[in-house]
Amino acid sequence: MSSEAGRAEVVATSPGGVRVERVITSGIFALDGGEWEVDNNVWIVGDDAECFVIDAAHDAAAILAAVGDRSVRAVLCTHAHNDHITAAPAVREATGAPIALHPADQVLWELTYPRTEPDEQLADGESLSIGDVELEVLHTPGHAPGAVCLYAASLGLVFTGDTLFQGGPGATGRSYSDKPTILASIRDSLLVLPPETVVLTGHGDSSTIGAEATGSDFA
Repeated sequence: MSSEAGRAEVVATSPGGVRVERVITSGIFALDGGEWEVDNNVWIVGDDAECFVIDAAHDAAAILAAVGDRSVRAVLCTHAHNDHITAAPAVREATGAPIALHPADQVLWELTYPRTEPDEQLADGESLSIGDVELEVLHTPGHAPGAVCLYAASLGLVFTGDTLFQGGPGATGRSYSDKPTILASIRDSLLVLPPETVVLTGHGDSSTIGAEATGSDFA
């Protein structure tokens, strides 16, 4: 597991004081009868007063420590694989923040939290504002049917969850995933962004749209 687990790192700041912080948490990804140890990137986007939490993974205490005394506007889920949502209910309970997920991922949500639903639905093209930053919701199915990316044009970055990594697309070898679909999502929704756009991923290191466009085959 990563030696950086639980420590917040500021990776970007807007002119209006909205900052993007990364907290790495560690735990188990479980699907189709298998289990794997993973490190997850949890992203916190906000100013000194309020914030969004993107992908509340594994360790609610570490996430809440990074949030501090700020109001959490929402817990935004890029998709509902268990390693991206395990801490979401605990963060909601501690902060009162709603959990938001694209409805197409309800089937995956119920694998971890049966007979329950998130509080809000994310929709393609929806805009979520905090301070001087807007996050545009991009529905990018393939790794999961309700996978989304969150594009912050003013910051020149996009949160891609497990849709796009440094080195190529997310995995599509398990239930509810599809390789042609993820390739189409990346080609149609992500590679059209400016090439200098920084790709902030659900696991591992960051990249850029330009680097991934030239280094991978999305034909």
